[in-house]
Amino acid sequence: MTQVQHPIRVLVVEDDPVAADAHVMYVGRVPGFVAVGQAHTGAEARRVMDRTAVDLLLLDLHLPDVHGLQFARSLRAAGHHADVIAVTSARDLAVVREGVSLGVVQYVLKPFTFATLRDRLVRYAEFHAAVGEAGGQDEVDRALAVLRAPSPAALPKGLSGPTLERVTGALREAAQGLTAAGVAEAVGISRITARRYLEHLVDAGRAGRSPLYGQVGRPELVYRWVSQGR
Repeated sequence: MTQVQHPIRVLVVEDDPVAADAHVMYVGRVPGFVAVGQAHTGAEARRVMDRTAVDLLLLDLHLPDVHGLQFARSLRAAGHHADVIAVTSARDLAVVREGVSLGVVQYVLKPFTFATLRDRLVRYAEFHAAVGEAGGQDEVDRALAVLRAPSPAALPKGLSGPTLERVTGALREAAQGLTAAGVAEAVGISRITARRYLEHLVDAGRAGRSPLYGQVGRPELVYRWVSQGR
């Protein structure tokens, strides 16, 4: 990880107190970062930022009093320049892309693991340091490439991001769910490989599984996409 002179100060903005505590703990486990507090509403976050220096927001987009992007827009209007890692659901991706101009530099899908957040923070730290040292367009482009690069570190060994995206897409489109064999056929991979990706999605809380009865022999497992939105 790129070394920084001062810790990057992170404010966790999350309406669920249990999740907020977990995210604060995650931030504290990444060298070079310090959580300066947590807030459960946009109004509370604004009060914290008015009295505390914040470099980065870990911002849930579904706050009880304001949408996260509206909150980010109000911060820019008030002169706050903290960057944003948006915490969102899959169906918010188009909205997140629109938020780039508001300082949304990364996003994570709920629920996420420590490994996933650590990867985003490490990439942000590298981007933060590179932009500070950039002397021309090439350096800026390289910094952005680091920030936007895929994150294989968050995946178990042997799994790839592009294949995971295809498996995820097939599962999301199947309202009644799919077996490992069904995913294998849809994606063009072996049944064993499909099961590894499906089990990874289950472990990450993004898919559920249940036995399919009514057939001879051992019941087969059916996997279904779990919506991350509230």
